[in-house]
Amino acid sequence: MTKEKELQKLKEEMEVHTSLPLANTATLVFGEGSPNASILFIGEAPGFHEDKQGRPFVGRAGQLLDELLKELDWPRESVYITNIVKRRPPQNRDPLPEEIDAYKPYLQNQIDILQPKIIATLGRFSMNYFLPDAKISKTHGKLMRAKPYVVYPLYHPAAALRSSAIKEDLRKDFLRLPQAIAHIEHIPKDSLFSTDASDDTSSA
Repeated sequence: MTKEKELQKLKEEMEVHTSLPLANTATLVFGEGSPNASILFIGEAPGFHEDKQGRPFVGRAGQLLDELLKELDWPRESVYITNIVKRRPPQNRDPLPEEIDAYKPYLQNQIDILQPKIIATLGRFSMNYFLPDAKISKTHGKLMRAKPYVVYPLYHPAAALRSSAIKEDLRKDFLRLPQAIAHIEHIPKDSLFSTDASDDTSSA
């Protein structure tokens, strides 16, 4: 079975799982992009515009994400974009722990199908999903090992829209993604590291 068919099957499973949190109040926003993408972007949850369109990152934050992708000459369809929670929480509130837990098996299956080289987390909720004790102010723009994944924490574009300093940090970190991909090619998969994309210093 191709990756496309596996993803479609997983989406269909989610659509009929009506006991999932938010299933009766919000649209399923499964994710979109290339099944063969090297980069998987994961946000926290859909917002108003995402709920209306059934697509991830299509509001103002998504427009900023698109701008950053264009700076790298990466078409949006060349990466994959999703969220840890696949439906919009009421009034755009933060996802609840039980909602994150309920959607976890589906996100895990999504990642297993995609097999990205790097998971670029967008915001602290997504980052803490993989790195529970990390602080985004300290770890943004650094390659992190969250076995078996390589995680690259980024500020959420929505936060960048509220702060020019965060926006500049996000842009700098984002533009180093190609360097980050090149960097991990030379790191053994079983190694533990917490490193800047241009730094070979390793740690547990």
